[in-house]
Amino acid sequence: MTLPEILQATYPLPPASLARVLALAEYVELPKGTSLFRDDQLAHHIYVLQRGLARAYARRADREVTFWFSAEGAVLASIRGYTEQAVSYETIELLEDSGLFRLGMPALRQLYRTDVHLANWGRVMVERVWLQTEQQLIARQFRTAEERYADLLQQRPELLQRVALGHIASYLGITQVTLSRVRARLKQGPRP
Repeated sequence: MTLPEILQATYPLPPASLARVLALAEYVELPKGTSLFRDDQLAHHIYVLQRGLARAYARRADREVTFWFSAEGAVLASIRGYTEQAVSYETIELLEDSGLFRLGMPALRQLYRTDVHLANWGRVMVERVWLQTEQQLIARQFRTAEERYADLLQQRPELLQRVALGHIASYLGITQVTLSRVRARLKQGPRP
């Protein structure tokens, strides 16, 4: 996908508004393992992922808890940094060599103040993140590990080819041992 296609998929922008935001975009190639945002730093950019894969996670004691995975076409932002201009809660890391468009947040905020279409684009982007977060929270609270894994297989099967099983287990809110058991049960099929 091109940057205009990705931006328009979030919220349709008129040509003048699209041109303004495209003028801010800088294309960067970054290697696997790069942290776009860190839980101890203030974020100054958002990224649009043209090629590659990323995950967001938080460190707790001796482990990392994965919140989400994003692939091609995603807008990557530290939501706390984006909305409050405060240090991130999470780290967002590239899981593959990636091609991204980087947009400076100060310049983007200035566009929001002067262009209602771009302000609406930013609002819709945050609303989508909010919805995804809510869906994941509800799934963790009310669905079994097996159901969460089956949902992942149905909705995002490509992740199993692109993401380490430890990250998948963390995302599902289970241990890697439990993930192995769930996978084995699903391979056996339904129980009588």
